[in-house]
Amino acid sequence: MTQNAPEFQNGVDVALLNSEYLDVFGLLGMHAINQGKALSVRCFLRGALSVDVICYKTGRKVASLEKSNEQGLFSGVMGRRVKPFLYKLRVKYPFSQEEIIDPYQFSSLLSDDDTYLFNEGRQQQAYQFLGANWREVQGIEGVHFCVWAPNAKRVSVLGDFNHWDGAIHVMRQHLANGLWEIFLPNAKVNQHYKFEIVTANGERIEKSDPYAKAMQEAPSNASLVPQKQAYQWQDEQWLAKRADIEWHQAPMSIYEVHLASWRRKGDDGQQYLNYQELIEQLVPYVVEMGFTHLQLMPISEYPFDGSWGYQPVGLYAPTCRFGDAAGLKAFIDACHQAGIAVILDWVAAHFPKDPHGLTQFDGSCLYEHNDPRQGEHPDWDTLIYNYGRGEVQSYLLSNAHYWLNEFHFDGLRLDAVSSMLYLDYSREPGQWLPNQYGGRENLDAIAFLQALNQRMYQAFPGVCMIAEESTAWPGVTHLIGDSNPQDPSNQNLGFGFKWNMGWMNDSLGYLKRDPIYRKHHHQELTFSLVYQYTEQFILSLSHDEVVHGKGSLLHKIPNDDWQKFATLRAYYGFMWGHPGKKLLFMGNEFAQRDEWNHNKSLDWHLTQFAPHSGMQLWLKDLNQLYKATEQLWQQDSDNGGFAWLDCNNSEASVISFARYNKGSDSPVIFIINMTPQVHQGFRVGLPSNDNYCERLNSDSEAYGGSNVGNQGVICPQDHPYQGCEYSAEITIAPLSCLVLAKG
Repeated sequence: MTQNAPEFQNGVDVALLNSEYLDVFGLLGMHAINQGKALSVRCFLRGALSVDVICYKTGRKVASLEKSNEQGLFSGVMGRRVKPFLYKLRVKYPFSQEEIIDPYQFSSLLSDDDTYLFNEGRQQQAYQFLGANWREVQGIEGVHFCVWAPNAKRVSVLGDFNHWDGAIHVMRQHLANGLWEIFLPNAKVNQHYKFEIVTANGERIEKSDPYAKAMQEAPSNASLVPQKQAYQWQDEQWLAKRADIEWHQAPMSIYEVHLASWRRKGDDGQQYLNYQELIEQLVPYVVEMGFTHLQLMPISEYPFDGSWGYQPVGLYAPTCRFGDAAGLKAFIDACHQAGIAVILDWVAAHFPKDPHGLTQFDGSCLYEHNDPRQGEHPDWDTLIYNYGRGEVQSYLLSNAHYWLNEFHFDGLRLDAVSSMLYLDYSREPGQWLPNQYGGRENLDAIAFLQALNQRMYQAFPGVCMIAEESTAWPGVTHLIGDSNPQDPSNQNLGFGFKWNMGWMNDSLGYLKRDPIYRKHHHQELTFSLVYQYTEQFILSLSHDEVVHGKGSLLHKIPNDDWQKFATLRAYYGFMWGHPGKKLLFMGNEFAQRDEWNHNKSLDWHLTQFAPHSGMQLWLKDLNQLYKATEQLWQQDSDNGGFAWLDCNNSEASVISFARYNKGSDSPVIFIINMTPQVHQGFRVGLPSNDNYCERLNSDSEAYGGSNVGNQGVICPQDHPYQGCEYSAEITIAPLSCLVLAKG
């Protein structure tokens, strides 16, 4: 029986129509028949009246295909041709005619090396072959679609290019690695698509592309074919300079921003600024205020505004709220040209349960664990990545690489690292499973974080990897090679920095107290120096401190407006003088009165009033002093950079300390008074017999203060005090921060 016998043809028809096959590419497309003495073409085009095969090179008709059945199967022999050739299909429909390049004539575009690394969990550029990527094959441009769904019976790509019919473009299955792929020459930029998956039990589900580089605006959730053109970067000098920066010994003053609510526009004040408007408004503002870094809250596509981006569904897709990927790149480019580094808030701790997302992706648990004791976050009703699975590791590693490589971000801040490290995080006994040693450490998550930090630091010199880690896990910012491999609880993670949550909680607790009672809680200001040098810290006053009924920073402070503003200025002075890098959430720089509301703009109108504009000027001057003064950042991680002058004066609620740079005896001195009392003739130690000038005084009238000070200059006396050879009697303003340096 020859291969094109009626019995064989009928068998193919049944197999195609019932999806009873392992390799759809073995049935559709061009194939040799009759022991290689002829060629046949078979295609499935629902609704077509006739199909002709056209030689792509010559444009001439080669054969007309016969319609095998009413569902749309066509097949035919290519005359005397025996060598495969590139062809198009000229398809006639009842009211139109079109020419398509048959995707079933192309071989696999996957590399063995790529797929091996993907399955092993060591692939960090999976986005270059998974998802939708533009390719040129045999001189033909098209989109290569690829998705991981190892337990699916069938996967199709459906979209605008095939009338959303899952029977048209069934993908090639790779049993060995669980990948499915197809090359579609007829796809166009911005066309919508999804994957239709037939699960092991025969259920049909539609999923957005986990690697989609663009997605529809919510509530719609289709993926979009990405743009073709590469962005032309202009930040080569910035990247070269960044590679030589040692951030632990450099100034870092970070302005945390939620792009959707920093500022809005429109008559109703509800329209987002687009990236060009952010370039024109946000970038100059950050420069003017003297911040060195901009940190963006998550911008991977997310359907629910109230999640602030922390429940992303399109981890590779920049949200379309502010523009497209090219717009985001232009924004980061503009930041770099203005001398601003940009950090991305990155969510790898969990993912939401939206049905079009990763949950039960092919009808089984791929990205998450089967057991809810391992796979669900009770606090957030979200799912936890299976960090022990190689393909999930590659997915996350590649995503981190994607943002740093394709968008030139200067670092990643990892949200909720504590929830990754502990198997019993926010769980009661019996609600979690111990590790192989019987402990509570998530060994897979630890190994993933170590690999992530090692790989990103190696691939991108000068970036910062930052952990939001709220426990006392040892070695969050220590070198991985210094870990104890025999002790699961003593594994260094290799981050560059860690948010100092202890300092934040203690100092804000102190801030809320009435000045009368602060003397009883003095250690809340001073205790952070006990552990300051155990990690590389960032002092963070983030969005989390001004939401969910916590009130704004100004609102936390008791008593009248004058005391509120004076106290907050003094507190900021303490923060900028304290060892550690700085992070301040938007609105705090001008003392926003209301707590943050993600649904509206910051209250910029407040800056027309003196107390708020004074606070804004104080932050600006603090940043300028900070950046220009090595003593305030060069030795943040070295105890030689800090010395207490007095940390025990709880009765007056006054602290004083000196900051040093390397090899210098010229410190910068901070004196902070956290009560409304003016102190006349208050003696402070001075390390040298030099005149000291008031570099900054938060009680200056320019900032909204009462102008109590020392006429700008302080002369030392030969009177040893506070461990110093010299001292001076000074005036300390109420609720103030005084900064002294050699004149």
